[in-house]
Amino acid sequence: MNIIHISAECYPVAKVGGLADVVGALPKFQNVQGENTSVIMPFYDLAYTRTNSFINKGKGVVKLAQQTYDFHVLELVGTDLGFPLYLIDIPSLLFKDYVYSVDDSKRFTAFQIAALQWLGTQKSLPDVIHCHDHHTGLIPFMMYYCYDFKLFKNIASVLSIHNAQYQGGFSHEHIGWIPAFQPEHTGLLDWDGYINPLACGIKCAWRVNTVSPSYMEELKHHANGLEGLLSHESAKCVGILNGIDTQVWDTATDSYLIKNYSVTTYTRGKKANKKWLCDTYHLDMNQPLFVFIGRLVYEKGSDLFPEVFDQVLNHKNSSILLLGSGDPKTEEQLKALNEKFEGQYNSYIGYDEKLAHIAYAGADFLLMPSRVEPCGLNQMYSLRYGTIPIVSAVGGLKDTIVDIGDGGFGLMHEDTTVEQIVSSVKRATSLYKDQLTIKKLRKQIMNIDHSWDRSAKIYIQLYNSLTY
Repeated sequence: MNIIHISAECYPVAKVGGLADVVGALPKFQNVQGENTSVIMPFYDLAYTRTNSFINKGKGVVKLAQQTYDFHVLELVGTDLGFPLYLIDIPSLLFKDYVYSVDDSKRFTAFQIAALQWLGTQKSLPDVIHCHDHHTGLIPFMMYYCYDFKLFKNIASVLSIHNAQYQGGFSHEHIGWIPAFQPEHTGLLDWDGYINPLACGIKCAWRVNTVSPSYMEELKHHANGLEGLLSHESAKCVGILNGIDTQVWDTATDSYLIKNYSVTTYTRGKKANKKWLCDTYHLDMNQPLFVFIGRLVYEKGSDLFPEVFDQVLNHKNSSILLLGSGDPKTEEQLKALNEKFEGQYNSYIGYDEKLAHIAYAGADFLLMPSRVEPCGLNQMYSLRYGTIPIVSAVGGLKDTIVDIGDGGFGLMHEDTTVEQIVSSVKRATSLYKDQLTIKKLRKQIMNIDHSWDRSAKIYIQLYNSLTY
């Protein structure tokens, strides 16, 4: 089966969030299972594209209303990601030193048109076009309703919703960006008076999936205005839990780690990585170490961290290391705690891949008190690295973590509030004193299988249901 994934992000080329990790892993594991899978993404001006080689595989012209843009299609060479990677180069729109910005509607509309144009010139058409999030949500509509792309009308389309909070809406004033179609189909583009790419993709794709079963159910009640649409389209919707790339996230071979380890040597390995973190960020090696790794945004519950950390650290029985960026106000509040709780707390505002890996390895507990978490990968990384997750009972967190009070292996609270997060941290500090139980839990969680093998098979079964 010939499968094309189209996405705004793909690890390791361009990563803002979990979308990149999924698109950088799922195609690889589908190829391992015998499929012919590749990825199309934008060509950005980022470190990866500056330091790797590409060959030209085609060119064309995108017309957005009265403006035209030349594009080239580049293929990555000399590096094996486990799948062919093609990048759409539209210099004036996409070749920027960022992934997302204020003009994304125009940028990603052009990207989608160029991707379909190029696919239409290939010797054989794909069997499935798999779109990811709103940045590619117009593709199913264009495949089935735009005159220029009528050759795709019998091709199966799948839309994965990684985060329904972001929908890419823009004014009907720009409907001319979209290639010509019969006016009677305009309603498929619209939601609440705007052209809404995510809503359009939900309406037009043959199948829609979210990245965990619980998130699929949650979206029927909380989907930033799309609740009714998802309920109406529920017959073609399914939740499929993401996996993680166990080749990248492998404690035995991870080149970022200070000391590698396995399920039989985790005590020494985690201790070495924790020591590096504590030495580097001036923390107490003898206290339980809590880490947060992620975006400082409302959905992650990070606005509560200044008060949570203040309450927790005043007890002087734990250390906290934060790695992330986002809301400027939250960033400043968290940086201000560095001096107040020197020796107990430190923050790295930004993102560093090496530090993230070492943090998963060296921490005792991972903080993940999300208000919204479609799937979550961080909790799976922490499990594999022997770090006990502290999570809220939402989305994929609810699907992957079982509280120790219920015979499980993590710590869970029902609501994202200061009181409940602090309570979970207190439970963790008490648990940390029982090192025998901690060691048993670490061994247990490192043996949990959240690899992409199972999830990739489920996606292939989904494709087969559409093409046979």
